[in-house]
Amino acid sequence: MTDVAFDRAVADPAPIQPASRPNLDKGFNPLTMILFFGILAAGLLFVAYSIYADVNATGTRVTTFLPYILLFVALLIALGFEFVNGFHDTANAVATVIYTHSLPAEVAVMWSGFFNFLGVLLSSGAVAFGIVSLLPVELILQVGSSAGFAMVFALLIAAILWNLGTWYFGLPASSSHTLIGSIIGVGIANAVMRGRDGTSGVDWSKATEIGYALLLSPLFGFICAAVLLLLLKFIVRNPALYAAPEGNKAPPLWIRGLLIATCTGVSFAHGSNDGQKGMGLIMLILIGTVPTAYALNRALPESQVAQFQKVSEAASKVIAAKGAGHSIIGDPRPAVTQYITSHHISEGTYPSLSVLVKDVGDQVVKYGSLNKVPAEVVGNTRNDMYLTSEAIRFLMKDKENDLNKDEVATLNAYKGGLDSATKFIPNWVKIAVAIALGLGTMIGWKRIVITVGEKIGKTHLTYAQGASAELVAAATIGAADVFGLPVSTTHVLSSGVAGTMAANGSGLQMATIRNLLMAWVLTLPCAIMLSATLYVIFSRIF
Repeated sequence: MTDVAFDRAVADPAPIQPASRPNLDKGFNPLTMILFFGILAAGLLFVAYSIYADVNATGTRVTTFLPYILLFVALLIALGFEFVNGFHDTANAVATVIYTHSLPAEVAVMWSGFFNFLGVLLSSGAVAFGIVSLLPVELILQVGSSAGFAMVFALLIAAILWNLGTWYFGLPASSSHTLIGSIIGVGIANAVMRGRDGTSGVDWSKATEIGYALLLSPLFGFICAAVLLLLLKFIVRNPALYAAPEGNKAPPLWIRGLLIATCTGVSFAHGSNDGQKGMGLIMLILIGTVPTAYALNRALPESQVAQFQKVSEAASKVIAAKGAGHSIIGDPRPAVTQYITSHHISEGTYPSLSVLVKDVGDQVVKYGSLNKVPAEVVGNTRNDMYLTSEAIRFLMKDKENDLNKDEVATLNAYKGGLDSATKFIPNWVKIAVAIALGLGTMIGWKRIVITVGEKIGKTHLTYAQGASAELVAAATIGAADVFGLPVSTTHVLSSGVAGTMAANGSGLQMATIRNLLMAWVLTLPCAIMLSATLYVIFSRIF
């Protein structure tokens, strides 16, 4: 085919034909639904047994069932968030394969659900604790208190309510955006209720870092998908790739394979990134209700504990040298907490942190293994480790820290040891979140699939457009997972589809684009207000 003929073939995409609309109304057969509820029931039993086994392994006697009732309710809400996230966000991954007739809708959602499941299981965990770092340190340290439960319930319920609202109207809003807004709302409300400035209730440096990821990812998706489509047109001179489906006919085998592969990549990347957000919150719930089993990583090998003792001594010397000439009397924890809250180094910061580092080291030496820490003090040991780790994290960012390269390396090695002991995710938590996200993918996907497939561009989605948007989304989310940053599958993929429509000259449905932008703009403030309100209410109830 000549270049002129090729350009003419791809420049005039065919308008959407009613006959080419996929069948979105075919339900699952009864056997599939039996399997669905069977996996759901098995997952809940597995969670209950895992908690029982972990608690029993510590030798703790159960004297009251109230904490376990609260734990069960909180876990249901946390897993409910991941379930809603599944059908809210993953619809974006399957829209392209459904609207190009690469896979029937019911097969596509089950395929996507399976790879979401795998993505969660193989995730790194870095994103999970990046989310938790946004929460006020005093609430994390008292997560088992009434204020801690109010925090967890408020932010999760606020996120679920906003996700369900945007889903109902078919708006691909971001679950990541929603959750971060909910966390910020709780932080602000907590600070105001304690008589402080609302801005002191959030780690704004971390929030800004995450905000940049959320802000830039849709722009990145739009531009890169558009550029990739134009590059494909220049390199692959096959008009079949740039055509809309003919009726209900499936695409050629090689195109179909490409589209299924990109859908698989997005589903896996979504699971590995979004699944971690629930993991971090579930760990907070477990630490607050069953600290004897989950406050410290009891599976840490003794060889690693011995290495921790060495780096602890080195870190203690570095911090003690910085605090030389000053001393403190009494508990060092309030001064360290104050530094984390204010981010301002005072005369008491280094000497207080030095005492706390020594206390943590003494506790580890005393027991010799985290598995031997007595049940009655395990929560305190964990809090001391977490507080020390957070203080060092802020010191690394503080321009006033006056630390040289070797001292920074020593403190980072020490922080890594602290995090190994306190920031861990049991395998059963990953499996539970994987089941919730995977099963959620199979329910309620239709509304947002229609928005992505029909209402963004003025013409039917072509094979190349679907593949370009999916490739960019998978790469972006995968890169964010490596760097421990939460990004929005929804924003990246829907903006990628819009980018390919713009690059192809297909035109955009501005009413939909306005609705998407409105949801994107309103998600953060609405989630903040909703979670702040719920936190105030729950604080008075618990």
